[in-house]
Amino acid sequence: MKHLLLTCALSTAALPALADEPVIENATARASGGSWSFSVTLSHPDTGWEHYADGWRVLDMDGNELGLRVLAHPHEQEQPFTRSLSGVQMPEGITRVQIQARCLVDGWGQDTYVLTLP
Repeated sequence: MKHLLLTCALSTAALPALADEPVIENATARASGGSWSFSVTLSHPDTGWEHYADGWRVLDMDGNELGLRVLAHPHEQEQPFTRSLSGVQMPEGITRVQIQARCLVDGWGQDTYVLTLP
């Protein structure tokens, strides 16, 4: 029996941790009085205050941050959900941006959503 328990413990210890990073389902942008407004729809298996999607940001194609939207609470019962950010200043000549989401536990997601500006 001890051998079986040890085998089970070792086999599960070798498994990688599977983090569910936030997924950007959709994003839109519009020019508004010299700046830009972004609306981002994302999903994440929020479990409460200890683990939830806590932000997203707009990046240029070189990875420079142009704007940050902090999400102040979990959205356990609202998935996917959309939040907006206005007043984002764009450098001259920018035609595409990346949107990247963040989780309170796992940090910034690996994937970005590329958005062509209208």
